[in-house]
Amino acid sequence: MAGRVDGMITKKSKIDKLLEQTKDVSKIDKLLEQTKDVSKIDKLLGQTKNVSKIDKLLEQTKNELKLKSCRPKTIKSYVRCLKRFLGEVGDRWAVIDIPIIKKFLLERDAEKLSSSSLNIYLCAIKFFYRHVIGMVDAINIRFIRRRKRLPVVLSHGEILRIVAGIKNVKHKLIISLAYGAGLRISEVVNLQVQDLDFDRELIYVRNGKGSKDRVTILPKKLESDLKLFIEKCDMNEPVFVSQMGGKLTTRTLAKVFEQSIKRAGIGKTASFHSLRHSFATHMLENGTDIRFLQELLGHTDIKTTELYTKVTSKSIQKLQSPL
Repeated sequence: MAGRVDGMITKKSKIDKLLEQTKDVSKIDKLLEQTKDVSKIDKLLGQTKNVSKIDKLLEQTKNELKLKSCRPKTIKSYVRCLKRFLGEVGDRWAVIDIPIIKKFLLERDAEKLSSSSLNIYLCAIKFFYRHVIGMVDAINIRFIRRRKRLPVVLSHGEILRIVAGIKNVKHKLIISLAYGAGLRISEVVNLQVQDLDFDRELIYVRNGKGSKDRVTILPKKLESDLKLFIEKCDMNEPVFVSQMGGKLTTRTLAKVFEQSIKRAGIGKTASFHSLRHSFATHMLENGTDIRFLQELLGHTDIKTTELYTKVTSKSIQKLQSPL
């Protein structure tokens, strides 16, 4: 009888600990109904502790990324990747174990993730050990080589068809400006009224990719429509806002483009970013110096800009097929 009472007290104390650490009482109730095995409660208690520890590590990682002025999108990606890594390796994260890291990456590769996604996982893991845990030992795993895909470029005629098919004034301006100034989707979302310099026909892109500022061209054809569109806006307001009055999301803009290209009857597998690809390609075809184009696009490496030389039509059109 005494042994039974001792077992009940032991079980109760473990449940008390669980109640302190988790709000999910249903898990404990279910265990009590189904089993008298205290070891299962031990296991749940261990899992709860581990989750709590992982949450703290993820919060530390988030703070370190913020201190290094990383963009919100980068922080979100790193934390998401780390959460999965730490959750799967358990307590083995405490030391740098190259075979475990490689095994984890190979499992992600088996899920058919892109090389870019795999590299984000690797970057997140390297950042975690160096800047959060403070382990300076090198993780000698090379980044996965990315496939060099050619950009999807829309012709000038296709761009005109897309724009012509849009009835919504705001959506028409968004698509036109993204193409006419070579803007990324996030740059359109973050564009403020004060960033439009009509006198100098320039757009100031602030805190773009890599936290860099740059200037690009403000299409003269859009000047009157833009002025009319923002005439009642304050200088520090976004140029484009949602129906609810807040800032638009990149997903909304992607959907606008998706619907617009479908309406225009264009079968290419193009995305919103294809507008920027088309801007760069058409600028090169019009004789723009590649170094100047590099500045407009905000590329750090000229090799990134040189990719567009592979899809310019004028140089290819000069060649004649032997057929």
